[in-house]
Amino acid sequence: MNIPGRIGVLGGGSWATAIAKIISMTQGQFNWYMRRSEQIEEFKHFRHNPSYLTSIKFNIENICFYSDINDIVKNSDTLIFAMPSPFIKQHLEKLHTSLKGKMIVSAIKGIVPDDNMVIGDYFTKYCHVPEDKIAVLGGPCHAEEVALERLSYLTVACANEKYAQRLANVFVTHFIRTSTSYDVPGIEYASVLKNVYAIVAGICHGLKYGDNFQSVLVSNAIVEMARFINIVSPNGRNISSSAYLGDLLVTVYSRFSRNRIFGTMIGKGYSVKTAQLEMEMIAEGYYGTKCIKEINSQYKVEMPILDTIYSILYERKSAVPMIRKLVETFK
Repeated sequence: MNIPGRIGVLGGGSWATAIAKIISMTQGQFNWYMRRSEQIEEFKHFRHNPSYLTSIKFNIENICFYSDINDIVKNSDTLIFAMPSPFIKQHLEKLHTSLKGKMIVSAIKGIVPDDNMVIGDYFTKYCHVPEDKIAVLGGPCHAEEVALERLSYLTVACANEKYAQRLANVFVTHFIRTSTSYDVPGIEYASVLKNVYAIVAGICHGLKYGDNFQSVLVSNAIVEMARFINIVSPNGRNISSSAYLGDLLVTVYSRFSRNRIFGTMIGKGYSVKTAQLEMEMIAEGYYGTKCIKEINSQYKVEMPILDTIYSILYERKSAVPMIRKLVETFK
C-alpha cells in the first residue's frame, strides 16, 4: 500500500484547517472535503477558510476541493477525518464508496454519540476498515497555535508501526514535532476525557477557584483518566507522556480551549443550552461526558470528576454544591 499517497482532509473547521496548513507545507497538493459548496466557493475567492483561522493563506491551485464525500474517497489514498464527532455518522451515511485499501486517520478528539464508540472502533465495526489501516492523530496541539506556527507536538498512533512512522513524517515541519505510538484506543479515550476534564476546569475557573486548586484538579484528573483507560484497554502505556498528560494540560489551561471556555460559561451561571448557543465551535467534552458515563456503566470504574460534570450538564444540578462535594474527594 502506498502510504500516505494522495491525502484527503475531511472537515471545514479550525482543526481541519490547521491540518490542511501542515499538509500543504509538507505534501504540496492534496484533496479537501467540505460539506457546504458555498464555503468552498468563498474559500477559493478569499484563498483562506472564510469561517476559521482566516489568517492562514493557501495556494488554491494545489487543492482539489470536494463537497461530495464519495468523490474525495475515490481520489484519495489517506483520509484524515477532522470534523466534530457528533457529525461523523451524518457524513459516513452519505458514503457509498468502499474504504477498502484506504488509510484512515482520525483527528477527531471525540466519541460517536449513541454508539458510544471511539472513532477507530466505529470505522472497524461499521466501515470494515482493518485495525492496521486506522491511525489516530493526538496532541497536545491547538489549531490556533498551528496557525501561528508556534512549536507544537503531535502523536500518530497506529497498530502498524511502519504506517505510523510514515504518517508521522507527513506532519513534520519547522514548528511541528512528531512521535509514534501503537496505543490507538488509549490515545482516543484520553482525547475524549481531556475535553471532559477541561469543562470541569472551566467551571471551577468561572466559580473563582484559583490556580492552586486547578493543579489539584488536574492531578486527580490524570489519575482518574489512567484508572479508566487501563481498565477499558489495558497495556503498558505511560500516562505521563505528551499524548495523555500533555494533551490534558493544554486543554485544561489554554485560552484556546473551547471546552474550558464552555465550562467557564457554565461556572459563571450560563445554562448549558445558552452556553452552547453562544459558542461558535462545538465543545466535544459535552458529548464525551455522556458517552463515557454510559460506557463506564459497564466497567464501573471510580470516576468522581466524570460523575460530577455529568450531574451538572445532564441532570442540571447546580455547579456550586457539586464542585464543593467533588473537592472533598481530592487528595
